[in-house]
Amino acid sequence: MKTRSLLLSLLLAGCAVGPEYQRPEVALQTRFVEGSAETIGAIAAQRWWLDYKDPTLTELVTRGLAQNLDVMAAIEAIRQAQAELRETGVNSAVDGSLSGARTTSGGDGFDGSSTIDSGELDASMVIDLFGGIRREREAAQASLTAARAEAETVRLAWLAELISAYADARYYQEVLALTRTTIRTRTETVAIIQRQFEAGATTEYELAEAEALLSTARASLPEYAALFDANVYAIATLLNEPAAPIMAQMQKGAPQLSTPGGDSTGVPADLLRNRPDVRSAEADLAEAVANVGVTEAALYPSLSLSGSVGRSDGADSWSFAPALSLPVFNQGQLRASRDAQISVAKQAEITWRSAVSSAVEDVQVARSNLSHYRQRASLLRTAASDYDRALSLAQENYRKGAITLLDLLDTDRSAASARISAASAVNDAAQAWATLKIATGSGAAVSGQPGG
Repeated sequence: MKTRSLLLSLLLAGCAVGPEYQRPEVALQTRFVEGSAETIGAIAAQRWWLDYKDPTLTELVTRGLAQNLDVMAAIEAIRQAQAELRETGVNSAVDGSLSGARTTSGGDGFDGSSTIDSGELDASMVIDLFGGIRREREAAQASLTAARAEAETVRLAWLAELISAYADARYYQEVLALTRTTIRTRTETVAIIQRQFEAGATTEYELAEAEALLSTARASLPEYAALFDANVYAIATLLNEPAAPIMAQMQKGAPQLSTPGGDSTGVPADLLRNRPDVRSAEADLAEAVANVGVTEAALYPSLSLSGSVGRSDGADSWSFAPALSLPVFNQGQLRASRDAQISVAKQAEITWRSAVSSAVEDVQVARSNLSHYRQRASLLRTAASDYDRALSLAQENYRKGAITLLDLLDTDRSAASARISAASAVNDAAQAWATLKIATGSGAAVSGQPGG
Protein backbone atom coordinates (compact mmCIF):
# COMPACT_ATOMS: atom_id res chain seq x y z
CA MET A 1 0.00 0.00 0.00
CA LYS A 2 2.90 2.36 0.78
CA THR A 3 4.43 1.56 -2.59
CA ARG A 4 1.17 2.43 -4.38
CA SER A 5 0.89 5.73 -2.48
CA LEU A 6 4.47 6.56 -3.44
CA LEU A 7 3.80 5.79 -7.07
CA LEU A 8 0.70 7.99 -7.14
CA SER A 9 2.70 10.78 -5.53
CA LEU A 10 5.35 10.44 -8.21
CA LEU A 11 2.65 10.35 -10.85
CA LEU A 12 1.26 13.70 -9.75
CA ALA A 13 4.63 15.22 -8.96
CA GLY A 14 6.64 17.59 -11.10
CA CYS A 15 6.34 21.12 -12.30
CA ALA A 16 3.85 22.09 -14.97
CA VAL A 17 5.48 23.75 -17.95
CA GLY A 18 3.65 26.25 -20.12
CA PRO A 19 1.82 29.43 -19.14
CA GLU A 20 -0.61 29.65 -16.24
CA TYR A 21 -3.98 30.93 -17.40
CA GLN A 22 -5.01 34.41 -16.31
CA ARG A 23 -7.90 36.39 -17.77
CA PRO A 24 -6.43 39.09 -20.06
CA GLU A 25 -7.10 42.69 -19.21
CA VAL A 26 -9.75 44.44 -21.25
CA ALA A 27 -10.63 48.12 -21.09
CA LEU A 28 -14.34 48.77 -20.49
CA GLN A 29 -16.25 51.88 -19.59
CA THR A 30 -17.77 52.11 -16.11
CA ARG A 31 -21.35 51.88 -17.30
CA PHE A 32 -23.42 51.56 -20.44
CA VAL A 33 -24.45 54.63 -22.39
CA GLU A 34 -27.85 55.67 -21.03
CA GLY A 35 -27.59 52.80 -18.54
CA SER A 36 -27.41 52.69 -14.75
CA ALA A 37 -24.62 51.80 -12.36
CA GLU A 38 -26.65 49.07 -10.68
CA THR A 39 -25.31 45.53 -10.89
CA ILE A 40 -27.20 42.89 -12.78
CA GLY A 41 -26.97 40.27 -10.06
CA ALA A 42 -27.90 36.63 -10.56
CA ILE A 43 -29.86 37.26 -13.73
CA ALA A 44 -29.08 33.90 -15.30
CA ALA A 45 -31.87 32.32 -13.24
CA GLN A 46 -34.51 34.97 -13.99
CA ARG A 47 -37.68 33.83 -15.77
CA TRP A 48 -38.14 37.25 -17.32
CA TRP A 49 -40.71 36.08 -19.89
CA LEU A 50 -43.20 35.82 -17.03
CA ASP A 51 -43.29 39.63 -17.03
CA TYR A 52 -45.17 39.53 -20.33
CA LYS A 53 -48.07 38.11 -18.29
CA ASP A 54 -49.07 35.83 -21.17
CA PRO A 55 -50.05 32.36 -19.88
CA THR A 56 -49.77 30.75 -23.33
CA LEU A 57 -46.25 32.06 -23.85
CA THR A 58 -45.22 30.90 -20.38
CA GLU A 59 -46.53 27.42 -21.10
CA LEU A 60 -44.76 27.21 -24.46
CA VAL A 61 -41.44 28.36 -22.99
CA THR A 62 -41.64 25.86 -20.14
CA ARG A 63 -42.38 22.95 -22.47
CA GLY A 64 -39.83 23.97 -25.05
CA LEU A 65 -36.92 24.39 -22.66
CA ALA A 66 -37.37 20.77 -21.59
CA GLN A 67 -37.65 19.19 -25.04
CA ASN A 68 -36.09 21.41 -27.70
CA LEU A 69 -33.67 19.39 -29.82
CA ASP A 70 -30.94 22.03 -29.90
CA VAL A 71 -30.97 22.35 -26.12
CA MET A 72 -30.98 18.57 -25.72
CA ALA A 73 -27.97 18.28 -28.05
CA ALA A 74 -26.11 20.92 -26.03
CA ILE A 75 -26.82 19.01 -22.82
CA GLU A 76 -25.41 15.85 -24.40
CA ALA A 77 -22.28 17.82 -25.26
CA ILE A 78 -21.92 18.57 -21.54
CA ARG A 79 -22.15 14.85 -20.75
CA GLN A 80 -19.49 14.17 -23.37
CA ALA A 81 -17.19 16.80 -21.84
CA GLN A 82 -17.73 15.33 -18.39
CA ALA A 83 -16.74 11.89 -19.64
CA GLU A 84 -13.68 13.29 -21.39
CA LEU A 85 -12.68 15.01 -18.14
CA ARG A 86 -12.84 11.68 -16.33
CA GLU A 87 -10.40 10.28 -18.89
CA THR A 88 -7.70 12.74 -17.87
CA GLY A 89 -5.34 12.86 -14.89
CA VAL A 90 -4.58 9.57 -13.18
CA ASN A 91 -7.01 7.70 -15.44
CA SER A 92 -4.99 8.65 -18.50
CA ALA A 93 -1.64 7.86 -16.90
CA VAL A 94 -2.32 4.44 -15.38
CA ASP A 95 -2.81 1.33 -17.48
CA GLY A 96 -3.13 -2.26 -16.41
CA SER A 97 -4.32 -5.69 -17.40
CA LEU A 98 -5.01 -8.93 -15.51
CA SER A 99 -4.82 -12.46 -16.81
CA GLY A 100 -5.17 -15.78 -15.04
CA ALA A 101 -5.86 -19.49 -15.42
CA ARG A 102 -6.83 -22.45 -13.26
CA THR A 103 -5.99 -26.01 -14.41
CA THR A 104 -7.06 -29.25 -12.71
CA SER A 105 -5.78 -32.72 -13.75
CA GLY A 106 -6.87 -36.17 -12.59
CA GLY A 107 -9.34 -38.95 -13.40
CA ASP A 108 -9.37 -42.64 -14.43
CA GLY A 109 -5.97 -44.32 -14.35
CA PHE A 110 -4.44 -41.74 -12.05
CA ASP A 111 -3.82 -42.17 -8.36
CA GLY A 112 -4.47 -38.46 -7.61
CA SER A 113 -5.07 -35.00 -9.06
CA SER A 114 -3.23 -31.67 -9.09
CA THR A 115 -4.45 -28.07 -9.37
CA ILE A 116 -2.32 -25.30 -10.85
CA ASP A 117 -3.32 -21.68 -10.27
CA SER A 118 -1.60 -18.96 -12.27
CA GLY A 119 -2.24 -15.27 -12.76
CA GLU A 120 -0.43 -12.10 -13.68
CA LEU A 121 -1.12 -8.39 -13.26
CA ASP A 122 0.65 -5.95 -15.59
CA ALA A 123 0.53 -2.23 -14.95
CA SER A 124 2.27 0.90 -16.09
CA MET A 125 2.27 4.44 -14.77
CA VAL A 126 3.47 7.64 -16.38
CA ILE A 127 5.14 10.10 -14.02
CA ASP A 128 4.02 13.64 -14.78
CA LEU A 129 7.48 15.20 -14.55
CA PHE A 130 6.66 18.36 -16.50
CA GLY A 131 2.93 18.70 -15.87
CA GLY A 132 1.67 17.54 -19.25
CA ILE A 133 -1.02 15.35 -17.70
CA ARG A 134 -2.00 18.15 -15.35
CA ARG A 135 -2.33 20.52 -18.29
CA GLU A 136 -4.44 17.96 -20.13
CA ARG A 137 -6.82 17.87 -17.18
CA GLU A 138 -6.94 21.69 -17.07
CA ALA A 139 -7.82 21.69 -20.77
CA ALA A 140 -10.57 19.12 -20.20
CA GLN A 141 -11.98 21.15 -17.30
CA ALA A 142 -12.03 24.26 -19.49
CA SER A 143 -13.74 22.27 -22.24
CA LEU A 144 -16.45 21.23 -19.79
CA THR A 145 -16.92 24.86 -18.72
CA ALA A 146 -17.23 25.85 -22.38
CA ALA A 147 -19.79 23.11 -23.01
CA ARG A 148 -21.93 24.30 -20.11
CA ALA A 149 -21.72 27.91 -21.29
CA GLU A 150 -22.51 26.84 -24.84
CA ALA A 151 -25.64 25.08 -23.60
CA GLU A 152 -26.74 28.34 -22.00
CA THR A 153 -25.99 30.21 -25.23
CA VAL A 154 -28.13 27.72 -27.17
CA ARG A 155 -30.90 28.15 -24.60
CA LEU A 156 -30.86 31.93 -25.02
CA ALA A 157 -30.86 31.64 -28.82
CA TRP A 158 -33.84 29.32 -28.57
CA LEU A 159 -35.66 31.75 -26.29
CA ALA A 160 -35.02 34.57 -28.76
CA GLU A 161 -36.44 32.53 -31.64
CA LEU A 162 -39.49 31.34 -29.72
CA ILE A 163 -40.45 34.75 -28.38
CA SER A 164 -39.91 36.32 -31.79
CA ALA A 165 -42.14 33.72 -33.46
CA TYR A 166 -44.79 34.02 -30.76
CA ALA A 167 -44.77 37.83 -30.81
CA ASP A 168 -44.99 37.87 -34.61
CA ALA A 169 -47.84 35.36 -34.57
CA ARG A 170 -49.82 37.56 -32.17
CA TYR A 171 -48.93 40.61 -34.28
CA TYR A 172 -50.32 39.05 -37.46
CA GLN A 173 -53.36 37.95 -35.51
CA GLU A 174 -53.86 41.58 -34.50
CA VAL A 175 -53.32 42.75 -38.08
CA LEU A 176 -55.94 40.27 -39.28
CA ALA A 177 -58.42 41.71 -36.77
CA LEU A 178 -57.55 45.28 -37.79
CA THR A 179 -57.94 44.40 -41.46
CA ARG A 180 -61.35 42.88 -40.82
CA THR A 181 -62.33 46.13 -39.10
CA THR A 182 -61.11 48.03 -42.16
CA ILE A 183 -63.14 45.73 -44.40
CA ARG A 184 -66.28 46.44 -42.40
CA THR A 185 -65.66 50.18 -42.62
CA ARG A 186 -65.04 50.07 -46.35
CA THR A 187 -68.07 47.86 -46.89
CA GLU A 188 -70.18 50.57 -45.26
CA THR A 189 -68.55 53.18 -47.50
CA VAL A 190 -69.28 51.15 -50.63
CA ALA A 191 -72.90 50.74 -49.51
CA ILE A 192 -73.25 54.51 -49.09
CA ILE A 193 -71.76 55.20 -52.52
CA GLN A 194 -73.86 52.46 -54.09
CA ARG A 195 -77.02 54.17 -52.85
CA GLN A 196 -75.79 57.51 -54.08
CA PHE A 197 -74.92 56.03 -57.47
CA GLU A 198 -78.37 54.49 -57.79
CA ALA A 199 -79.84 57.89 -56.96
CA GLY A 200 -77.64 59.54 -59.58
CA ALA A 201 -75.73 61.55 -56.99
CA THR A 202 -72.27 60.07 -57.77
CA THR A 203 -70.41 58.52 -60.68
CA GLU A 204 -69.60 54.92 -61.53
CA TYR A 205 -65.91 55.82 -61.30
CA GLU A 206 -66.28 56.81 -57.66
CA LEU A 207 -68.12 53.56 -56.93
CA ALA A 208 -65.36 51.56 -58.63
CA GLU A 209 -62.72 53.43 -56.65
CA ALA A 210 -64.39 52.53 -53.34
CA GLU A 211 -64.89 48.90 -54.38
CA ALA A 212 -61.22 48.61 -55.39
CA LEU A 213 -60.13 49.85 -51.98
CA LEU A 214 -62.40 47.26 -50.35
CA SER A 215 -61.01 44.48 -52.56
CA THR A 216 -57.45 45.50 -51.61
CA ALA A 217 -58.23 45.06 -47.93
CA ARG A 218 -59.83 41.66 -48.55
CA ALA A 219 -56.84 40.56 -50.63
CA SER A 220 -54.44 41.23 -47.74
CA LEU A 221 -56.18 38.72 -45.45
CA PRO A 222 -54.65 35.56 -46.99
CA GLU A 223 -51.14 37.05 -46.76
CA TYR A 224 -51.50 37.89 -43.07
CA ALA A 225 -53.08 34.49 -42.38
CA ALA A 226 -50.14 32.76 -44.10
CA LEU A 227 -47.65 34.74 -42.02
CA PHE A 228 -49.54 33.82 -38.85
CA ASP A 229 -49.49 30.14 -39.82
CA ALA A 230 -45.77 30.27 -40.64
CA ASN A 231 -44.92 31.59 -37.18
CA VAL A 232 -47.09 28.96 -35.50
CA TYR A 233 -45.30 26.25 -37.49
CA ALA A 234 -41.99 27.76 -36.36
CA ILE A 235 -43.17 27.52 -32.75
CA ALA A 236 -44.05 23.85 -33.27
CA THR A 237 -40.59 23.16 -34.65
CA LEU A 238 -38.93 24.98 -31.76
CA LEU A 239 -40.98 22.92 -29.30
CA ASN A 240 -40.38 19.67 -31.19
CA GLU A 241 -44.14 19.06 -31.19
CA PRO A 242 -46.89 18.49 -33.80
CA ALA A 243 -48.24 21.75 -35.19
CA ALA A 244 -51.98 20.98 -35.09
CA PRO A 245 -52.52 21.26 -31.30
CA ILE A 246 -50.42 24.43 -31.11
CA MET A 247 -52.31 25.90 -34.06
CA ALA A 248 -55.62 25.21 -32.34
CA GLN A 249 -54.31 26.81 -29.15
CA MET A 250 -53.00 29.91 -30.93
CA GLN A 251 -56.12 30.38 -33.04
CA LYS A 252 -58.12 31.05 -29.87
CA GLY A 253 -56.45 34.43 -29.91
CA ALA A 254 -54.78 36.66 -27.33
CA PRO A 255 -53.62 40.27 -27.17
CA GLN A 256 -50.27 41.31 -28.59
CA LEU A 257 -47.28 41.10 -26.28
CA SER A 258 -46.80 44.39 -24.50
CA THR A 259 -43.49 45.72 -23.23
CA PRO A 260 -42.96 45.05 -19.50
CA GLY A 261 -41.41 47.71 -17.30
CA GLY A 262 -37.84 47.72 -16.08
CA ASP A 263 -34.74 47.80 -18.27
CA SER A 264 -31.67 48.06 -16.02
CA THR A 265 -28.60 46.85 -17.90
CA GLY A 266 -25.95 47.03 -15.17
CA VAL A 267 -22.22 47.43 -15.73
CA PRO A 268 -19.97 45.57 -18.22
CA ALA A 269 -18.11 43.72 -15.45
CA ASP A 270 -21.33 41.95 -14.53
CA LEU A 271 -22.04 41.33 -18.19
CA LEU A 272 -18.83 39.31 -18.48
CA ARG A 273 -20.00 37.01 -15.71
CA ASN A 274 -23.51 36.59 -17.05
CA ARG A 275 -23.16 36.36 -20.83
CA PRO A 276 -22.67 32.64 -21.57
CA ASP A 277 -21.09 33.26 -24.98
CA VAL A 278 -18.40 35.40 -23.30
CA ARG A 279 -17.80 32.71 -20.67
CA SER A 280 -17.64 30.08 -23.41
CA ALA A 281 -15.04 32.12 -25.32
CA GLU A 282 -13.00 32.53 -22.14
CA ALA A 283 -13.16 28.80 -21.43
CA ASP A 284 -11.93 28.14 -24.98
CA LEU A 285 -9.04 30.50 -24.26
CA ALA A 286 -8.21 28.70 -20.99
CA GLU A 287 -8.29 25.36 -22.81
CA ALA A 288 -5.97 26.66 -25.53
CA VAL A 289 -3.52 28.00 -22.93
CA ALA A 290 -3.53 24.64 -21.10
CA ASN A 291 -2.84 22.84 -24.38
CA VAL A 292 0.26 25.00 -24.81
CA GLY A 293 1.54 23.33 -21.64
CA VAL A 294 0.64 19.90 -23.04
CA THR A 295 2.67 20.48 -26.20
CA GLU A 296 5.49 22.07 -24.19
CA ALA A 297 5.71 19.03 -21.89
CA ALA A 298 6.04 16.77 -24.93
CA LEU A 299 9.41 18.42 -25.67
CA TYR A 300 10.95 17.00 -22.49
CA PRO A 301 11.81 13.46 -21.37
CA SER A 302 9.05 11.30 -19.96
CA LEU A 303 9.39 8.66 -17.28
CA SER A 304 7.12 5.65 -16.90
CA LEU A 305 7.08 2.86 -14.38
CA SER A 306 6.12 -0.63 -15.55
CA GLY A 307 5.81 -3.79 -13.55
CA SER A 308 4.03 -7.08 -13.07
CA VAL A 309 2.94 -9.23 -10.17
CA GLY A 310 2.33 -12.91 -10.81
CA ARG A 311 1.48 -16.16 -9.10
CA SER A 312 2.07 -19.60 -10.58
CA ASP A 313 1.75 -22.95 -8.81
CA GLY A 314 1.82 -21.31 -5.40
CA ALA A 315 4.91 -19.22 -6.06
CA ASP A 316 4.78 -15.41 -6.16
CA SER A 317 6.85 -13.33 -8.54
CA TRP A 318 7.12 -9.67 -9.37
CA SER A 319 9.10 -7.28 -11.47
CA PHE A 320 9.29 -3.48 -11.55
CA ALA A 321 11.38 -1.14 -13.68
CA PRO A 322 11.39 2.47 -14.88
CA ALA A 323 11.59 3.48 -18.54
CA LEU A 324 12.86 6.85 -19.78
CA SER A 325 11.74 8.23 -23.12
CA LEU A 326 13.87 10.94 -24.74
CA PRO A 327 12.25 12.92 -27.61
CA VAL A 328 15.49 13.53 -29.49
CA PHE A 329 14.85 12.91 -33.16
CA ASN A 330 11.41 14.53 -33.43
CA GLN A 331 12.18 17.82 -31.69
CA GLY A 332 11.41 19.80 -34.84
CA GLN A 333 7.96 18.29 -35.13
CA LEU A 334 7.23 18.75 -31.43
CA ARG A 335 8.36 22.39 -31.45
CA ALA A 336 6.23 23.08 -34.50
CA SER A 337 3.26 21.57 -32.68
CA ARG A 338 3.99 23.75 -29.63
CA ASP A 339 4.28 26.91 -31.76
CA ALA A 340 1.05 26.08 -33.56
CA GLN A 341 -0.74 25.72 -30.22
CA ILE A 342 0.63 29.09 -29.08
CA SER A 343 -0.95 30.59 -32.18
CA VAL A 344 -4.22 28.81 -31.37
CA ALA A 345 -4.13 30.37 -27.89
CA LYS A 346 -3.52 33.84 -29.33
CA GLN A 347 -6.45 33.36 -31.72
CA ALA A 348 -8.62 32.28 -28.80
CA GLU A 349 -7.69 35.45 -26.92
CA ILE A 350 -8.65 37.57 -29.95
CA THR A 351 -11.96 35.71 -30.17
CA TRP A 352 -12.60 36.35 -26.47
CA ARG A 353 -11.86 40.05 -26.80
CA SER A 354 -14.19 40.21 -29.77
CA ALA A 355 -16.91 38.46 -27.75
CA VAL A 356 -16.51 41.00 -24.94
CA SER A 357 -16.79 43.95 -27.34
CA SER A 358 -19.78 42.42 -29.10
CA ALA A 359 -21.52 41.73 -25.79
CA VAL A 360 -21.16 45.34 -24.65
CA GLU A 361 -22.34 46.60 -28.04
CA ASP A 362 -25.33 44.23 -28.01
CA VAL A 363 -26.51 45.61 -24.69
CA GLN A 364 -25.95 49.22 -25.72
CA VAL A 365 -27.90 48.76 -28.97
CA ALA A 366 -30.68 46.78 -27.27
CA ARG A 367 -30.98 49.41 -24.54
CA SER A 368 -31.21 52.20 -27.10
CA ASN A 369 -33.67 50.31 -29.27
CA LEU A 370 -35.97 49.57 -26.36
CA SER A 371 -36.07 53.21 -25.30
CA HIS A 372 -36.78 54.52 -28.79
CA TYR A 373 -39.17 51.72 -29.79
CA ARG A 374 -41.25 52.39 -26.69
CA GLN A 375 -41.52 56.06 -27.66
CA ARG A 376 -42.36 55.16 -31.24
CA ALA A 377 -45.08 52.71 -30.18
CA SER A 378 -46.68 55.30 -27.91
CA LEU A 379 -46.67 57.97 -30.62
CA LEU A 380 -48.03 55.63 -33.30
CA ARG A 381 -50.83 54.46 -31.02
CA THR A 382 -51.78 58.11 -30.57
CA ALA A 383 -51.60 58.64 -34.34
CA ALA A 384 -53.82 55.61 -34.99
CA SER A 385 -56.38 56.93 -32.51
CA ASP A 386 -56.30 60.33 -34.19
CA TYR A 387 -56.80 58.79 -37.63
CA ASP A 388 -59.74 56.71 -36.38
CA ARG A 389 -61.39 59.89 -35.16
CA ALA A 390 -60.58 61.63 -38.46
CA LEU A 391 -62.13 58.73 -40.40
CA SER A 392 -65.35 58.93 -38.40
CA LEU A 393 -65.54 62.66 -39.12
CA ALA A 394 -64.75 62.11 -42.78
CA GLN A 395 -67.56 59.56 -43.13
CA GLU A 396 -70.01 61.96 -41.49
CA ASN A 397 -68.86 64.88 -43.62
CA TYR A 398 -69.07 62.82 -46.79
CA ARG A 399 -72.66 61.91 -46.03
CA LYS A 400 -73.37 65.62 -45.66
CA GLY A 401 -71.52 66.41 -48.88
CA ALA A 402 -68.91 68.51 -47.09
CA ILE A 403 -65.94 66.58 -48.52
CA THR A 404 -65.28 64.61 -51.70
CA LEU A 405 -65.05 60.85 -52.00
CA LEU A 406 -61.32 61.22 -52.70
CA ASP A 407 -60.85 62.90 -49.30
CA LEU A 408 -62.78 60.10 -47.58
CA LEU A 409 -60.79 57.33 -49.28
CA ASP A 410 -57.48 59.03 -48.51
CA THR A 411 -58.44 59.28 -44.83
CA ASP A 412 -59.51 55.63 -44.92
CA ARG A 413 -56.13 54.54 -46.32
CA SER A 414 -54.24 56.60 -43.76
CA ALA A 415 -56.32 55.26 -40.86
CA ALA A 416 -55.79 51.64 -41.91
CA SER A 417 -52.06 52.19 -42.36
CA ALA A 418 -51.78 53.93 -38.97
CA ARG A 419 -53.47 51.04 -37.17
CA ILE A 420 -51.07 48.49 -38.65
CA SER A 421 -48.04 50.72 -38.03
CA ALA A 422 -49.04 51.07 -34.38
CA ALA A 423 -49.43 47.30 -34.01
CA SER A 424 -46.02 46.80 -35.65
CA ALA A 425 -44.41 49.31 -33.28
CA VAL A 426 -45.93 47.56 -30.26
CA ASN A 427 -44.49 44.27 -31.53
CA ASP A 428 -41.06 45.82 -32.10
CA ALA A 429 -40.99 47.26 -28.58
CA ALA A 430 -42.06 43.97 -26.99
CA GLN A 431 -39.33 42.10 -28.87
CA ALA A 432 -36.75 44.80 -28.08
CA TRP A 433 -37.32 44.13 -24.38
CA ALA A 434 -36.67 40.41 -24.93
CA THR A 435 -33.56 41.24 -26.96
CA LEU A 436 -32.21 43.34 -24.09
CA LYS A 437 -32.82 40.58 -21.56
CA ILE A 438 -31.08 38.03 -23.77
CA ALA A 439 -28.19 40.42 -24.46
CA THR A 440 -27.47 40.55 -20.71
CA GLY A 441 -27.61 36.75 -20.36
CA SER A 442 -30.84 36.79 -18.39
CA GLY A 443 -32.53 33.40 -18.14
CA ALA A 444 -29.54 31.47 -19.48
CA ALA A 445 -29.53 29.00 -16.58
CA VAL A 446 -33.28 28.28 -16.59
CA SER A 447 -34.35 24.83 -17.76
CA GLY A 448 -37.79 23.45 -18.33
CA GLN A 449 -37.47 21.13 -15.35
CA PRO A 450 -39.00 21.92 -11.94
CA GLY A 451 -36.62 24.10 -9.99
CA GLY A 452 -34.45 24.60 -13.09
